[in-house]
Amino acid sequence: MSSESITFPSALENSPKSNQSEAASAEHLKAEIEQDGATVAKPPSPFKAGCTGFCLGLILAAATLFTAPILREWTFSVLPYVKAAVTRNSADIGMIRQQMLQLEKRLSALKKKYNSLLPREPYLIVDTSENRITLMSKNKVQHQGICSTGSYVLLKATDNRQWIFKTPRGMYRVLGKVEYPVWRMPDWAFIEEGRPVPPPNSPERYEEGVLGQYAMSFGDGYLIHGTLYKRFLGMPVTHGCVRLDDEDLRTVYHAMHLGSKVFIY
Repeated sequence: MSSESITFPSALENSPKSNQSEAASAEHLKAEIEQDGATVAKPPSPFKAGCTGFCLGLILAAATLFTAPILREWTFSVLPYVKAAVTRNSADIGMIRQQMLQLEKRLSALKKKYNSLLPREPYLIVDTSENRITLMSKNKVQHQGICSTGSYVLLKATDNRQWIFKTPRGMYRVLGKVEYPVWRMPDWAFIEEGRPVPPPNSPERYEEGVLGQYAMSFGDGYLIHGTLYKRFLGMPVTHGCVRLDDEDLRTVYHAMHLGSKVFIY
């Protein structure tokens, strides 16, 4: 082969056909631009826009004219119900206000009655369910503590006698106060221990130091007194009396007087 290189001219260089093709493309593009410009919509004239608005106004006016009677009838039919509802609500509000005034008057009367019923001197409240005491002075708490009340144990004797060891409930008064009380043991105390019952005035019936330093009686042999079994305080373990700790007993004993009220529930 020959060592001489062979070069080929570019197909677009100095080609008459290429120049003609470019001219044709330009002419075609110009024609498309003119055609697109011719199809652009022109804005409507002011006269035409005014006519359109006028026609729409007439349509809306006609619709309002025809529907006005219907709207008026509907309004007049609804208004009585609205007025009745407003009137009813006003009446309800007035009734509620009257009821509130009546309740306030009743509450005020109850408060006056409650204050008139409050003892003028300190009184004791015994809660047998929770085994707690509250020493009150009018409506103020002076002291609180724990206690022991009746166990509700049923004891039966061989002679058909029986006892239920429960603390009585109700309103009582302090009937007696004594320091260093001596316990006169009833029959059930001997029966419970399985001992023979001594005569009524037997020295065996008297026992010292088991009731604490103070005791207050409130009827039927029931006492508010101290105890040797402090670990049982807060539990229903007594034969009906109310047992207190030493400090609680001292506070209650010095606050209460003969005739002071004891409320047990």
